[in-house]
Amino acid sequence: MKAISSRDNPAVRRLHALAGSARERRKHGETLLDGAHLLTAALQVGWPLKEVVVSDHGLAQADIASLLERAAGVPVLHLPDRLFAHVSPVDSPSGVLAVIDLPAPPPVKTLRDTVVLLDGVQDTGNLGTILRTAAAAGVADVLLTPGCAQAWAPRVLRAGMGAHFVLRIHEGVDAAERLAAFPGPVIATALAAGARNLYQTDLARPVAWLFGAEGQGLSAEVAALASETVIIPMQGAIESLNVGAAAAVCLFEQVRQGQRSS
Repeated sequence: MKAISSRDNPAVRRLHALAGSARERRKHGETLLDGAHLLTAALQVGWPLKEVVVSDHGLAQADIASLLERAAGVPVLHLPDRLFAHVSPVDSPSGVLAVIDLPAPPPVKTLRDTVVLLDGVQDTGNLGTILRTAAAAGVADVLLTPGCAQAWAPRVLRAGMGAHFVLRIHEGVDAAERLAAFPGPVIATALAAGARNLYQTDLARPVAWLFGAEGQGLSAEVAALASETVIIPMQGAIESLNVGAAAAVCLFEQVRQGQRSS
């Protein structure tokens, strides 16, 4: 374990850059995992850790001490709490983080099973939540258009809670090109007249789901790819849901229908 106490140390400067800059993450080909839960999820699937960073507070936590034992052989940096807070990618430092390599893009292949396409989703919490929901619903491939937040940003990873390690995440995709040969319906949620009730729509089949940005929804180009539109029935004066909540409702209605038909 190597102890560092200076903010000017090159390792500290690199960690600080990785925490806050997508450009620096791309430059170094690395990103940060924050928190014992996320590091544990990575170790459970054999995801390689390049370096572990722990604070004074972290070393005093039994779960983090156990985690360091599981990560035996991985270089460890020990930072004072104030310095760890400086490099932490979140507002409330967890006491432990790890450096990993950004993964290579997954291979391009014909999509035949249910897939989620996200268009311009920039909120890191929403993006991570949708990735987690997709993984929980059994989706294997998630496509992100160029307007989305960086999928492997530390805050997205934290919100995903390990989903990144079991998904194939395709960034910067051309939506029309990737969905051109999709064998099932391409479905978008909409408030417009003519949209079918979600619960009256046949979802016991492969579906390409389209979910758009938090404010403006789908771009015109992506919306035009939809072969069907559905609406989520809501009570009272509420007209719409957060995109993360809408994705959860749609994906788990599909899960429910699939279980009923099996």
